[in-house]
Amino acid sequence: TKPVILPNETNYAAYLSGLGLKYIRPHEVLRPHRNVRSGVANKLPPKTLWKHMAPTLRVADKIRTRLGSQLNYINSAYRSPAYNAKCPGAASRSYHMQNCALDLMFDCGSETAFAMAKTLRSEGVFRGGIGYSAFIHIDTRGHDSTWGQA
Repeated sequence: TKPVILPNETNYAAYLSGLGLKYIRPHEVLRPHRNVRSGVANKLPPKTLWKHMAPTLRVADKIRTRLGSQLNYINSAYRSPAYNAKCPGAASRSYHMQNCALDLMFDCGSETAFAMAKTLRSEGVFRGGIGYSAFIHIDTRGHDSTWGQA
């Protein structure tokens, strides 16, 4: 069955298409906005936050390009505050709620993708957070932060 179209989805997809990303497609970014946790449905970000995702998506696309490894899944992008509150381990001030964070799973594994994100950050490609567990977290918060197992 075809998923229900979220309010403003067509416009957000058009915005994402206009970013000129090499690998990441709008449907990959839109998918986690359909998630439901403990009866709370996520939603698309408000239009005022759309531009916040562009730098983070560009970093994710560069990770994908440099790794030469498939991006399997975007676990999380924007999270509404109500949805974020239902995510186990989510920070109460999560950058996902600012629409500048992504949780990603790459074919090469999290450790390799995490290392590439750290390399890109050290090269000055972005300033932001990088986390590592079963997936990698990247955000473009404007200052560096690192956490996780690697």
